[in-house]
Amino acid sequence: MNLPDLPTTRNPRELRKALLRLRMEMHRQEVRHETGQLLQPLHRLRGMGNSLHGGLGIKHGPLWGIGAVLAMGFFTGKGVRSGKLGRMAKLGATLLPLVRLYLQGTRHR
Repeated sequence: MNLPDLPTTRNPRELRKALLRLRMEMHRQEVRHETGQLLQPLHRLRGMGNSLHGGLGIKHGPLWGIGAVLAMGFFTGKGVRSGKLGRMAKLGATLLPLVRLYLQGTRHR
């Protein structure tokens, strides 16, 4: 916190100016604190995205995500029989560890 210099004189005008500077500095600090509070969820989401990318060990994670959304749209689109979504979710849940092992194996070669 940058505290403004306090005047050494007892001039009321200078004292009022110093008080005003102190209030402005306090207001700046409040704004910085509130901004940090508001941006905290955004920073947390960014951190989760980075940890998800690193945790899964999948290179080009956003591309894989777009591919998954596209596949879900294709399999759940108009004219699809009901119940297929559940089967696709189960298939995806069982295949994810295998895909991870495959991708980690190609990375070590």
